[in-house]
Amino acid sequence: MRLILIGPPGSGKGTQAKLLGDRLHLAHIATGDILREAIRLGTTAGRKAEPFVKAGQLVPDDLVNELVADRFRREDRPERFVMDGYPRTLAQAASFDQVLRQQFLNLTAVIVLRVNDEEIIRRLSGRWICPKADCQATYHVTANPPKVLEICDRCGSKLGQRDDDKEETIRHRLEVYRTNTMELIPHYQRQGLVREVTGEGEIDRIYNNIVQALPLDSAAS
Repeated sequence: MRLILIGPPGSGKGTQAKLLGDRLHLAHIATGDILREAIRLGTTAGRKAEPFVKAGQLVPDDLVNELVADRFRREDRPERFVMDGYPRTLAQAASFDQVLRQQFLNLTAVIVLRVNDEEIIRRLSGRWICPKADCQATYHVTANPPKVLEICDRCGSKLGQRDDDKEETIRHRLEVYRTNTMELIPHYQRQGLVREVTGEGEIDRIYNNIVQALPLDSAAS
């Protein structure tokens, strides 16, 4: 089974990708993990990417494509996987298509999580994080509140909110997501791979909906 998970920020992609990986025995591949591993191993692409990471900048598309390609060309390439956060654009999808063809790997499905904007804003704008470097505990005002308002349960630091989690920024991120996926999703629809699943509701229910949306013969593939 080889899956791609697509969804807006705050849709629960990471949570569902981890569940799919654990329960269906798939390699959970997130671009952030690939990036950190490449830097740790000192690969050519990792050395190119390291300055961007250290400067807190986005790694360019062509370099992200190179990192993913390197991961799939290694001897320990994953045969069964779920992609979390890649590809994000049509250009990335085209690059990944080529990599998969070279490795004789076919995708099983592309899962698109659908969540309305107001729900995304509710989820992300309610998120608070401990700023202490060796803690970084995450809370949510309704789903996982701290015992004391704005105080970290673990270390007692005053909680803060990332700029990324402020409403104005969230709305901008949603527009960027829509722009990026305007051509990405149709690209996979033309291949007959897209399965749309609601990303709202209980985590296990969303997971079950994803599994039910997969092709019937995919469990053993």
